[in-house]
Amino acid sequence: MDEDEPQEETGERRLNIHLDPADIAGVYANFANISFSRYEFTLTFARIEHEVEEGDVPGAVVARVNASPRFIEELMAALQDSWSKWQTTEGIRNLPEAPDR
Repeated sequence: MDEDEPQEETGERRLNIHLDPADIAGVYANFANISFSRYEFTLTFARIEHEVEEGDVPGAVVARVNASPRFIEELMAALQDSWSKWQTTEGIRNLPEAPDR
């Protein structure tokens, strides 16, 4: 396509999300807390030291996300879909070997 030609409108949108190289590895969380109001949900992810026997359990918040109820509904559907696919993959991977005949 010539750069001077306007693009045809197809109605499609494509995400163009930037990720800083410093953030590419992500963060590790082994604990999440969810709170909500009438207008939004807040998901707080933390890394907790589970090996503490008594007293306060140390931890650090690694991310906090505020989102609309509509986004949370879509997130839950996407998580369920991915969980189902993961379970299927793990189930196939863990099938018992067929006995030799």
